[in-house]
Amino acid sequence: MEAIRLKQSATRWDEVSLGEVMLRLDPGDGRIHTARQFAVWEGGGEYNVARGLRRCFGLKTAVATALADNAVGRLVEDLILQGGVDTSLLRWVPYDGVGRAARNGLNFTERGFGVRAAAGCSDRGHTAIAGSQPGDWNWDEVFGPGRTGDAGGARWFHTGGIFAALSESTPAVAAEAMDAARKYGTPISYDLNFRDSLWKSIGGKAKAREVNRELVRKVDLLLGNEEDFSAMLGISLEGVAEDFAELPVASYQQMLRDVAAAFPNLKVIATTLRTVHTATRNAWGAMALYEDKIVHVPQTEVEILDRVGGGDSFASGLIYGILSGKPAEWAVRCGVAHGALAMTTPGDTSMATLAEVERVMGGGSARIAR
Repeated sequence: MEAIRLKQSATRWDEVSLGEVMLRLDPGDGRIHTARQFAVWEGGGEYNVARGLRRCFGLKTAVATALADNAVGRLVEDLILQGGVDTSLLRWVPYDGVGRAARNGLNFTERGFGVRAAAGCSDRGHTAIAGSQPGDWNWDEVFGPGRTGDAGGARWFHTGGIFAALSESTPAVAAEAMDAARKYGTPISYDLNFRDSLWKSIGGKAKAREVNRELVRKVDLLLGNEEDFSAMLGISLEGVAEDFAELPVASYQQMLRDVAAAFPNLKVIATTLRTVHTATRNAWGAMALYEDKIVHVPQTEVEILDRVGGGDSFASGLIYGILSGKPAEWAVRCGVAHGALAMTTPGDTSMATLAEVERVMGGGSARIAR
């Protein structure tokens, strides 16, 4: 496995994400089907990485997405702006008044508690971003050199399997963006993020594998958990029970090496290690394969307020470590710490600070800081 090569010259952005941004409606401590009020957040698997890199780690990020031009879309835009992510790559799609042609996605998510698992109910069909087509963005302008006197391009590009599952056209959009990123020497990360609800009406796991095996051949850093690698790539984890009560380290190491053998273009392969005791108590860790060496951050017990977005925050912490030139072991520990902190606050996105991440990485306690 080769090392990831980073750009040394100045760029417009440190990272660009391509994906859907939805409006999340959160019933707080209650249930979706009995709620009388909801808090609103913005979120999306690919976007959450850009948001974490900006708000926690202070990098310059942008999101390439599309929204229907109505009040809900403007609310999502406002939330993105509050997160500090550049919206100059946001495409506004005309709204027809009822959303027959294009609408904005809604994601109802309840956090769960104890024996009651977290649950989600998505309302995201026919969204503006699902209608994206190749040519909608000028990727040469996104990733290429800027005009005279202006920095251009990006140091990193991130997208994933959620975006690729939105419609028949989105895999082609992702491939077009990846080809341009590779043309200009921009490393690419891809989070498999298998969602059965997105694939079941368009061919299920067979279609997911067809699409994702092609896209992964263009990727430098691949992220996923054991279900993602099995469902999306057909590479299974051996020796694990269906409830994942025990996670044998040797089996995970072999799974990562099997992925590397199937996709020799990959430079980093990373997986989170999660054992769910209850909705509010998990064991949490990670493992990565980089330059043919295994980096393992063993699981520790973590208490959870809202688990959604923990994997995306792991991804942003890992990418931050790589972009900062840190050793692989530091980058993986950064991802684990950031993911753990993100799961202590509501919403999909991180509210952590870099100082808090470093304190957790250093074994710091949760004693009050004042």
